[in-house]
Amino acid sequence: MLRDRLLGNPGFQRWAARFPLTRPIARRRAYRLFDLVAGFVYSQVLLACVRLRLLERLAESPRTAEQLAPALGLDLAATRRLLAAAESLRLVAARRDERFGLGDLGAALLANPGVLAMIEHHPLLYEDLRDPVRLLREGGGGGALQRYWGYARSGAPDELPAERVADYSALMAASQSFTAAEILDAYPLGRHRRLLDLGGGEGAFVAAAAARHPELQFILFDLPAVAERARDRLAAAGIGGRVRAVGGNFFGDPLPPGADVISLVRILHDHDDEPALRLLRTARLALPKGGTLLVAEPMAGMKDGAPIGGAYFGFYLLAMGSGRPRSEAEICGLLRQAGFAAVRAIPARGALFTRLIEARA
Repeated sequence: MLRDRLLGNPGFQRWAARFPLTRPIARRRAYRLFDLVAGFVYSQVLLACVRLRLLERLAESPRTAEQLAPALGLDLAATRRLLAAAESLRLVAARRDERFGLGDLGAALLANPGVLAMIEHHPLLYEDLRDPVRLLREGGGGGALQRYWGYARSGAPDELPAERVADYSALMAASQSFTAAEILDAYPLGRHRRLLDLGGGEGAFVAAAAARHPELQFILFDLPAVAERARDRLAAAGIGGRVRAVGGNFFGDPLPPGADVISLVRILHDHDDEPALRLLRTARLALPKGGTLLVAEPMAGMKDGAPIGGAYFGFYLLAMGSGRPRSEAEICGLLRQAGFAAVRAIPARGALFTRLIEARA
């Protein structure tokens, strides 16, 4: 296309960088391009800050490089290098008297412990993405992430022992915090009587929903070893009497009856199209007439242009060896194939990580 040839022409790029009306646009695009090139280094700076607990130390009080070095276990030169890199990424900010405190992104990161947990988990993803072309050609899986997510491509996921589900269940529980609030802000669960949370993990979403809706009853369904962890967590939270945690395999076992709303929170994109469609049909059969299914997950092709659905989860799930991010239209199509009616997307103001789709049985 003419547009593509023009934008890719070095002469046009030099002209756009000089012309007053196009200069700001050209500079922004140049910065975005370099961010793509340098993104891996940025992520490693972030990982170093998290592993060394730099942000937590600065949250206690601003400190100089000399004060930080012994606590970080780095020499002074390395500490200054890390602080300079973190400052450029707005994780830390220079203060008076050569001290450093939290930057705006560093403060936001500390407020989201689930994101911190994901960052600490990322070295497994880096290992699998060492050769992304090979990963694409071989169809994904077979590496560190597939071993970590024990149910991925497992022939008998419901037989996984407790030690195989412990790490990923804890990670899901930690990372569910920023998803649960977005869903509960967008959808009025108070209109329902009982929620069945499919693949509910250790109960992080159920616990958040229970705090907002004290009249609501819950059923949590997950693999037996995961459901056992959920029982302990929910009992410790004081809501065990309102939640029944049931162990099973939603691809082979009947779902517990009695719910008028079923939630799939970051579950559908873990599965390829055929099992995803099978899961949706199973959910429809478990609902009464007029019952509701909620699908909540990051989606590909978001209108706001956020790359988390198509890029991040696209390659994460490829490495995991199961599933893919789908667009809103693709999920709506699967829901209709499964026999759901009145399928609609629900606007979620302020939602960064999650899109929500409601369907009626």
